Order: sequence, then C-alpha cells, then structure tokens
Amino acid sequence: MYKMTITTKGGDKGNTSLCNGERVPKDDPRVEAYGTIDECQASIGLARSMCSFEPINENLKRLEDELYTLMGCMALCEGMEPPKTDWMEDMIKEVSSMFTEGEFQFIRPGECSVCATLHMARTIARRAERQAVRMLRSGTLPLDIFAYINRLSDAIYALILWYQKEFFPAEGK
Repeated sequence: MYKMTITTKGGDKGNTSLCNGERVPKDDPRVEAYGTIDECQASIGLARSMCSFEPINENLKRLEDELYTLMGCMALCEGMEPPKTDWMEDMIKEVSSMFTEGEFQFIRPGECSVCATLHMARTIARRAERQAVRMLRSGTLPLDIFAYINRLSDAIYALILWYQKEFFPAEGK
C-alpha cells in the first residue's frame, strides 16, 4: 500500500518531480503553467463556495474537476486524456444568446464577491495561457491542451456575464 507523504524534502534544492519521474526545476515552464492552473482552480473553488446559483455552480464544479485532469496531463501523468472544449463552447454560445448585439461591454469586477472572485480566476487563466503559449511554441505542449487553456478564460467570463445578468441586470447596461 502506498503511503502518501506531504513533505518529501525532495524539492528543498529547487527541483520537483513530474508524474513520469523526471526531475525539473520548480521554475520550469511546465511547472509554472500547471501551477498557475492550480491557482485558477482554487479561485474557481472559492467562487463556487460563495455562489448559490446552481446552474453556475454546476459549471464551476465541472471546471474544477477538469482542471485536475488538465494539470495531470501537463505534469505528464500516464493514461490521462485532456478535457475537451466542446461543452465550454456550447455554454459560451448559450450565455452569448442571452444578450443582444452590442450589449457586451467591460464590466467592473467588484460588483459582488462571486463576480470579483471569478474575475480573479479569469485573469489567472489568462496568465496560464501566456505561460502555456511558450510551451506550445517550443513543441512541449499538445495543441488540445493549449486549446483548453485558451478557452478557459472565455468560459469563466461567460459565467461572470451570466451571473451578473441574473443578479445585477442594471449593472451590465
């Protein structure tokens, strides 16, 4: 039986292990990118803990679950398939259909704690995207993983718009 250890001291010299056993520096672009996805996931979890609107909570929970898988794929865990973008694209289209043309605009992130936290998650996702593009250019990140990261901030933004329209409709005008 495998006994999990929280502290291994293996990283005390600035290195960490990927799932395939390879040791890399803690500031390796791969580690930076999946670490940033971890931050995004934590922000999504915080937003979900504050959100009482079940349709959005279901989407946030799905994002949380899929980000676990995404991080595993990025850390080179064997046997993991990257999550697909289809459902996010469908959700974005559905949310977009709630608005009339020209109704989209920049919105203040601080209207409520749920929106502010989701805006944090969105900006963290955009940072992960900037980090991941370096890996994509170097050929160390599969295109389907990059596509998911690229779609992530759009999906979070769509959830913000949906929440804002549901609970603060006058603010979006």
